Amino acid sequence: MTYRVLVTDEIDAEGVALLSADPRIVVDEVPTLPKDELLARIADYDAIVGRSATKISADLLEKARKLKVVGRAGVGVDNIALERATSLGVAVINAPAGNTIAVVELFFGAIISLLRHIPRADTSMHAGKWERSGLLGSELKGRTLGIVGLGRIGGEVATRARAFGMNVVAYDPYIAQSRFEALRVQEVKSLDALLEQSDVLTVHTPLTDETKGMIGKREIARLPQRSIVVNMARGGIVDEKGLVEALGKHLLGAVVDAYEKEPLAADHPLRSLPNVLLTPHIGASTTEAQRNVAVDVCMAVRDALLSGELSRSINVADVGGQWADVEPALTLARRAAAVGRAILATQGTRAVQRIDVRSGSALSAAKSALLASAARGLLEGTVEQERLNLINARTMAETRGIDLSITETPIQDNPYAVEVRLSGGMQEIAVAGTAQPGAAARFTRIGAFHVDIQPRDTLLILTNNDVPGVIGRVGTLLGEAGVNIAEYHQARLAQGGQALAAVSVDGDVSEAIRESLLSLPDVSSAAVVCFHSG
Repeated sequence: MTYRVLVTDEIDAEGVALLSADPRIVVDEVPTLPKDELLARIADYDAIVGRSATKISADLLEKARKLKVVGRAGVGVDNIALERATSLGVAVINAPAGNTIAVVELFFGAIISLLRHIPRADTSMHAGKWERSGLLGSELKGRTLGIVGLGRIGGEVATRARAFGMNVVAYDPYIAQSRFEALRVQEVKSLDALLEQSDVLTVHTPLTDETKGMIGKREIARLPQRSIVVNMARGGIVDEKGLVEALGKHLLGAVVDAYEKEPLAADHPLRSLPNVLLTPHIGASTTEAQRNVAVDVCMAVRDALLSGELSRSINVADVGGQWADVEPALTLARRAAAVGRAILATQGTRAVQRIDVRSGSALSAAKSALLASAARGLLEGTVEQERLNLINARTMAETRGIDLSITETPIQDNPYAVEVRLSGGMQEIAVAGTAQPGAAARFTRIGAFHVDIQPRDTLLILTNNDVPGVIGRVGTLLGEAGVNIAEYHQARLAQGGQALAAVSVDGDVSEAIRESLLSLPDVSSAAVVCFHSG
C-alpha cells in the first residue's frame, strides 16, 4: 500500500528524507498554501506535516477523507482543531522534546541581556558612543527563580539556573514530588506562594483553558518589587495589559517571546517600553531545533502510517510503556470484544450496553488504551465510520450509550492477562486471554470455558453437546467447504454436558457454511468472527 504525505511550512530536509526513504510513502513538499488551495487538495493525502503557519481547521479535516495523521514539527498544537481530529480518528503528533534546549538557551540569553542592558549597549556602540557609566547592570546569582511548569523545558531551566547560583522554586500540581527532588528544586504548593518569592518568574506550560490568563494583573501585583516576568511559552498565559501596567510601576522588566496575537501589532504598548526585551517568537528558531523536531515528527508520522504505531499521538490513550510491548494486549482486547459481541448476538442480544476491562499488573498503566481497543473491536463492522481506531473509539461508543468502565482490581494469575466483559439486556459474556510482549495473543477463556487458541483471520465459536462424533462432523463439513482449520480447541464443563469449540480457520466463512454448521446434530449455536486488520 502507498501513502501520500503533504509536507509544508519549510520542514527541515533531514525529516523529509526520513519519509521519502521508504518506497511506500510518496511525499509532496510544497510551500505554505492559502486556505482555499489547501482545502482543494487535502483529500488526496494520508498525512500532512507542517509547522504553525498551516491551520488544520475543522473544515480541512472534514474534507480530508483519507487523512490518518497530522504531524506538527513543534510543541504547540493550537493551530490544529484537536477535538475534531479526535472525533474523526485522525492522529495528531507533535515533537515536544526537539526544541527544548533552544528555548532554554534563549531564556538565559534574554535574561542576561535584560539585566546587563546588552541590546542598548550594542546599539550605543554601533552609534559611535561610549556610555559605560549609564549601563550599570545586575546579576542572576542570588536571585530566586520561580518556575510555573516543571516539565521538559522547566526542568532544563531549573538545572541551568542552579549553575548560575540562583535559588529555584517551582509550582506544578501535575508533577510528582520525586521530580522536584531529582532536580533539587523547592516545591511550592500554590501559585500565590510562588509569586510572592519570585525575583524572576517564568512560565513553561501549554496554553489551555486552565492556563489562559494564569498570570494576570492580580498575580503580577503579588510579585516582589523589581522582579522580572518571562513568557517564552504561549501568548495568553501572561495577560499583556496587566504586564504593561506593572512595567511602569513595580516590575524591573520583562522578556516576551510569545504573544496573545501574532505577529505583534506595530503600535502595541510593549514595543514602546524600555525595560522589555522582545523577540518575535523565536524560542525554537535554531538550526538544531528545527532539525530535531522535523526528524522526531516525521519518524512518528512514518511509523503511524506503516505500522499503526500511535504512541506519539497526543490524542490517543496512553499505553503506559513501549508500544511494541503493549500492542499484543491491544489486539487481544479488540478481538475479545468482537468475539463477545458475536456470542451475545447468537443469544439474541444485539445491543451491547456495557464494556468492562480488567488486566494483569504489567498492563495496569495501559487500561485506558485497552478499553479504547475493546470499544473499537465492539464497533467494527457495525458503524459507518471510515476511521475507527484507538483515537475515537471510546467517544463513538459513548455517543451510542455504551457504558465504558475499567475494573481496577488486577488479574492475579498472569501479569499480561486481559479480560473484556460485555453485557446487554440480561446477557453477559467475558472473553479473556494473555498477550506477552513479542508473542501472538491467545484466548484462554470464553465465557465459562477454558480454551487455548490464537485469534487470527477467522474464528468460529460453536456450542454443542459433549457427545462422540461432533468434532469429526464439524471438521468434515469445513473440509468439504474448502475451509482450512488452523487450530481446533474443544472445551467442556462436564462430561456429557455442554461444550464449546473455538476453531481458528484460514479465510472467510460464509453465512451458508454457518447455517450448515447449525444444522449438524448436537450443534446449538455458531458464531463467526472475521478479525479486522490494521
